[in-house]
Amino acid sequence: MEEKYQKIMEIVKEELSCSAHNMEHILRVYNLCLHVAEEEPDVDLDVLKTAALLHDIARVKEDNDDSGDIDHAVLGAEMAGDILASLGYNKDTTDKIRHCIATHRFRSVNEPETKEAQILFDADKLDIFGAIGIARLFIIAGQYDESTYSDVPVDEYIKDNLVGGKSDGRIKVMSEHSPNLEFETKIRYIPQRLYTPKAKEIGQERLEYMSRFFERMKKEISGEI
Repeated sequence: MEEKYQKIMEIVKEELSCSAHNMEHILRVYNLCLHVAEEEPDVDLDVLKTAALLHDIARVKEDNDDSGDIDHAVLGAEMAGDILASLGYNKDTTDKIRHCIATHRFRSVNEPETKEAQILFDADKLDIFGAIGIARLFIIAGQYDESTYSDVPVDEYIKDNLVGGKSDGRIKVMSEHSPNLEFETKIRYIPQRLYTPKAKEIGQERLEYMSRFFERMKKEISGEI
């Protein structure tokens, strides 16, 4: 990894403390970005690599905000501007990187419009699928004292605990969430939102694995297995 990316990593490390959004996540997304980009034409790899390293820099600030007003994608794009200026990035490149960061989250009204932003969006989503996605769901559940599994009807839960009563609304009370509800309200629908063919292929395979996991989990909890 080039020296400038190493410098960015050191800055990001100082901001991250959440075990589900730590440097391991950052590096997985970074590598997934490069993997997806191999099959996409005309990708600015400098923009993509830099955005991948910085995309969650404001995540801890959002997680620690009891008001629910902070969107880590929006704030992260602002923070990235100052960081990139200190590292000598020009305005055009900085603006492209900031757009990638501002549009990378699923529960957002901001749409990724560039190829680099779309690849980052896809790579970030792929890291919540499959075996690693299951592991991250339960790490987050432990952090917020969520139930291991919740049998509340999904429609009822969306109405009561997601902003606007919509499946893509932000979660109001994290302790009322659960891994299976995250799967049912968000993760199940992500493949429809992915942009690149390679990410869709990877996402579908990982989604099927998760679906089998939660089906079995429900049976074990109800004593069927």
